[in-house]
Amino acid sequence: MSGSNLVIVESPAKAKTINKYLGPDFTVLASFGHIRDLPPKDGSVRPEEDFAMSWELGDRSKRHVDEISRAIRGVDHVFLATDPDREGEAIAWHVQEVLREAKLLDKVDVRRVTFNEITKGAVLDAMAHPRDLNKELIEAYLARRALDYLVGFTLSPVLWRKLPGSRSAGRVQSVALRLICEREAEIEVFRPQEYWSIEVVFRTAEGALVKSRLTQLDGKRLDKFALGEKGVAEAVVERLKPLSYAVHSVEHKQVRRNPYPPFTTSTLQQEASRKLGMGATRTMRVAQKLYEGVDIGGETVGLITYMRTDGVQLSNDAIGQVRELIGSHYGPDYLPGAPRIYKSTAKNAQEAHEAIRPTDLNRRPEEVAAQLERDELRLYELIWKRTVASQMESAVLDQVAVDIASADGKAVLRATGSVVVFDGFLRVYQEERDDSVDEKTAAEEDAEARLPPVKEGDPMNRDAIDAEQHFTQPPPRYTEASLVKKLEELGIGRPSTYASIMQVLQDRDYVEIDKRRFVPHDRGRLVTAFLSSFFERYVEYNFTADLEAKLDDVSDGKLDWKTVLRDFWKAFSAAVEGTKDLTITQVIDELDKDLGPHFFPNDTRDGHDPRVCPSCHAGRLGLKLSRTGAFIGCSNYPECRYTRSLAVATGSEEADALADGPRELGDDPETGLPVSVRRGPYGAYVQLGPPREAEAPAEVVVPEPEPDAKKAKGKAKAKAKPKDAPKPKRVSLPKGMPPAEIDLETALKLLALPRDIGPHPETGEMISAGIGRFGPYLKLGSTYKSLAADDDVLSIGLNRAVVLLAEAKKGPAQVPGRVVGDHPRDGKPVSLNNGRFGPYVKHGKVMASLPKAMAANADELTMQQAVELLDAKIAKDGGKVPAAKGAKAKPAKPETAVDDAGDDEAKPAKKPAVEKKPAAAKKATTTKTAAKATEAPAAKPKARAAG
Repeated sequence: MSGSNLVIVESPAKAKTINKYLGPDFTVLASFGHIRDLPPKDGSVRPEEDFAMSWELGDRSKRHVDEISRAIRGVDHVFLATDPDREGEAIAWHVQEVLREAKLLDKVDVRRVTFNEITKGAVLDAMAHPRDLNKELIEAYLARRALDYLVGFTLSPVLWRKLPGSRSAGRVQSVALRLICEREAEIEVFRPQEYWSIEVVFRTAEGALVKSRLTQLDGKRLDKFALGEKGVAEAVVERLKPLSYAVHSVEHKQVRRNPYPPFTTSTLQQEASRKLGMGATRTMRVAQKLYEGVDIGGETVGLITYMRTDGVQLSNDAIGQVRELIGSHYGPDYLPGAPRIYKSTAKNAQEAHEAIRPTDLNRRPEEVAAQLERDELRLYELIWKRTVASQMESAVLDQVAVDIASADGKAVLRATGSVVVFDGFLRVYQEERDDSVDEKTAAEEDAEARLPPVKEGDPMNRDAIDAEQHFTQPPPRYTEASLVKKLEELGIGRPSTYASIMQVLQDRDYVEIDKRRFVPHDRGRLVTAFLSSFFERYVEYNFTADLEAKLDDVSDGKLDWKTVLRDFWKAFSAAVEGTKDLTITQVIDELDKDLGPHFFPNDTRDGHDPRVCPSCHAGRLGLKLSRTGAFIGCSNYPECRYTRSLAVATGSEEADALADGPRELGDDPETGLPVSVRRGPYGAYVQLGPPREAEAPAEVVVPEPEPDAKKAKGKAKAKAKPKDAPKPKRVSLPKGMPPAEIDLETALKLLALPRDIGPHPETGEMISAGIGRFGPYLKLGSTYKSLAADDDVLSIGLNRAVVLLAEAKKGPAQVPGRVVGDHPRDGKPVSLNNGRFGPYVKHGKVMASLPKAMAANADELTMQQAVELLDAKIAKDGGKVPAAKGAKAKPAKPETAVDDAGDDEAKPAKKPAVEKKPAAAKKATTTKTAAKATEAPAAKPKARAAG
């Protein structure tokens, strides 16, 4: 190693950039994110030992730590240059602790350096002004990490025991899920209200058109619901038709619109979602790359400042640079007399960083376009324009309101519009409309209209008059942008964790994104209902926000971190203890009361009670729980065994056709068995059999065993049970075939599949058609071809089949997969490919399909995710996951229940997640020999307080 200075950062991209700025006396190495974490098992945080914490070195971190340990020998100074936030401080502390425990820092000076942008000037300035680690920031990290662990690893086992089928729960994740579920409940109970408006188009003497709306009638101002039905509205239209009109008044008002402040983490995520259609995870990943450095003209340079910030202020140098740019490129009219100073309005604003801005405002987007990928350029341009616009002059708009009155004064209509007198900052940037509302209101549309010049007393000739029907709209589902905005408004969580929280909700199958909006799954609603019923305090918005405020007080040095933990744990552990005697019946009753209106809506059909069992017509349907999850069943069990999957009737043809259970179509003429159409967990299907109850074989009665023969009960039942009872034949309905239209003839044709179409004209082999696991198909020998949506498996002919099979043999053009990167274990490439059944990752001979939640954003796949999928595939197939070089192989850890641990980009790759089962839950232990307990950062050993 050359020189006597070692600089440690968290990412290799950052190390590569910084290494070019420092001289030969510096070596720059990366820790690759957090090098250690709390082991995902009971006892890693021990409240009975005053919250002692055990840390474990990550399997993939050992190689990086060994490299740092070798490099540190003989150096005089170590600079910890991780990111300038709480998480970066924590990474630096972990590195220092591991090196200190290895006794490698006894003769080395260790200092902390931070910089808000990765430019040569900022880095050299930071290196010239090092500091010590910030104890308060580290303690705030420890408190947050311990809280997330305690909630996840204490609450999740309760969920597993009391709510089978659910997965884990997290401190902030559960509150975010509650927001999504409550919004869905609002939508379900919403009842649209009808209202009408009268729209009149007038023509001026010069022929210009003016669109207006009726606002007053008979001296009374009309509110939104004044015209509540069609008849009333049409009567008003007839009254207005014969009247003559003139301009009654013209009101001009000039308004100024000020620019928006520069981006923070949350506003960047919101605007990238609205303007660019980029999710929060993708936005932060692209921003990370722009921050760490891009090759521009042979030099690697960071293009934006640090992207995890609550601050909206700009440095004096940045303000001076942007004002100079505005004056030279847009002219003095666009430059305010004084710089604009912004202050953060977000609750619990944390680190006092600058806003997100370009490191050099003179580096215009078009000048770096050739060096950036598409999303990088789009995001950089968004940040550049927002920063420039934030220091520009206000826009000036001339708003006009024209009242048009009838000659008798009984009817008054209003036309509104606006004219941009001076565009100001709008020349550079205009923020997208808030997507917390689905459509523009009529007032917004009118305000954007342009009006012709008119004056009081001008006659107005009526052109067209219409009565328009409207209905009130339910509140829209949350998008990523509006959910981030809501969480920030409530002061819940941190902007740097919002992306990972929303991803966790999707990965755990609690929610899905449909048309860019969150839709809760029934599993997510069950979890929310359970937590709201039995842990209400811990999913309350105010409680979570107050806890965040306390954590910020810890980082400010105003509050002791152990005090926060003690106060929380005392009440939380008591709440968990109170659920030990909770019976499944109590859980079901609470869930049924909470979710009953959702699963059994009263207005599905007129006069129909959705709770009446469609099988026995006497029992009451309700929520039931089993080892595999929740379902809907009859209260007359076991006499009535009617069940259905946990789903709501959607009003679709399938739901209506099968709402009352299986529908019999008739008997098969060959076997005499009944044919029915049914609904299963994977859709509708037709079934042949079983025999009706009257025709069923006589039940084999097993005599009640004597007391001393109870051990043989199971064997006797096994012998008495018919061994060769045939399973009913089932065939799924092809996509697009409504269950309501299935008759006996069609069902018999489906049950007769596969069918022979005819011999191939060249080979003579028989071509057959059938329905398989993946839908309708054709088969010729070993060749299969899926049918298109417009091909009918029951009627497709020989000619069409030959054409399709020829295409199958020819095969699609092979498109080379995208290389995700080199596998961290062996350095061989990992690629992302498109297959017959969707995208998959490949490494050597191992191929793993992407889950549904990932497949929708396959282009955002990271190496960490790819490795997890590949390892999970190896484990599923019974193989052994190879260990990292130099490390012993360890079994895969259970899925951690903690979801708010920090920066998702900063963490090293994890092992494949395996869902922890209730039976495997271990009791907390007070003795840990494998890992070392941590009392406080860089503190001398103290006597631990009892209990």
